[in-house]
Amino acid sequence: MAPIRTQWTRLIRFVAAETSQVHLGQPVNATLDVGLAASRGNTIQAHEIVGSALDPAAQVTSTVLTVKQLLTPLSREEIKYVRCLGLNYFDHATEAGLPFPPMPILFAKPVTSLIGPGATVVIPKAVQPPKEHLPDYEVELVIVIGKAAKDVSEADALDYVLGYTGANDVSFRKLQMATSQWGFSKGFDNTNPIGPCLVSAAAIPDPQKVPLKCTVNGAVVQDGSTAEQIFSIRKTVAFLSQGTTLEPGSVILTGTPKGVGFVKKPPLYLKDGDRVSVWVGNGIGTLVNDVREEGAGRPKL
Repeated sequence: MAPIRTQWTRLIRFVAAETSQVHLGQPVNATLDVGLAASRGNTIQAHEIVGSALDPAAQVTSTVLTVKQLLTPLSREEIKYVRCLGLNYFDHATEAGLPFPPMPILFAKPVTSLIGPGATVVIPKAVQPPKEHLPDYEVELVIVIGKAAKDVSEADALDYVLGYTGANDVSFRKLQMATSQWGFSKGFDNTNPIGPCLVSAAAIPDPQKVPLKCTVNGAVVQDGSTAEQIFSIRKTVAFLSQGTTLEPGSVILTGTPKGVGFVKKPPLYLKDGDRVSVWVGNGIGTLVNDVREEGAGRPKL
């Protein structure tokens, strides 16, 4: 199976200042961290992409548009399913005092949990006060599947990847630790930023060399690399495809490195007014999101 080749290298989805409509585009500045630029109110321009993000034949045009608002790289309607790996980094398992899992630990998220760059992470009333429920941050590399994958081998697994993006898998630890099923504690509405750029798989030939970082209110709390993954990107795609079709638009969160808040002494938890930034390297960029407790103020969606 041949790898997916796209016309674009870095794809963003955004509302354009010129049209007030949603467009796809490739940033004019090939090295610009669009998420960081958007958080600072800097001007971002992009060559319009005509077609679907999931269609490798989508064309980059000469039309230049100005970004008014960054959105998730894929719309909720385009995302088929959100699968996630837990405890998938050697250093994270070690800091949590947990054994390395012999098989991937899996959970799923509803698409209603996903938000874009600059949107507000909402702490629902159901998991307040934060001091008790321990809302936590998790910087992650995200796989986006580009063609139907079923029973694929590790050797061929990367041929099915359209591209990679970033995420902050905000987790509510009290509920997570109360049960073996993590979907509820990690799936609340408007809690999981994703983006800012979707970088083509061809531009990241080795996804086990991607750096990741998370800061809370300007302080670095996570600084790691996908080299620490227990189950590599190849292993993850191959495993999840066994007997199950991964449709184009399937999104896979691949776990987080060490530095999460709930294992710190004292625990570090997210609360109203915090600002969380997660950065994923290789051109993906930074997600900057403020945190609001439901009922404390109007969130930005």
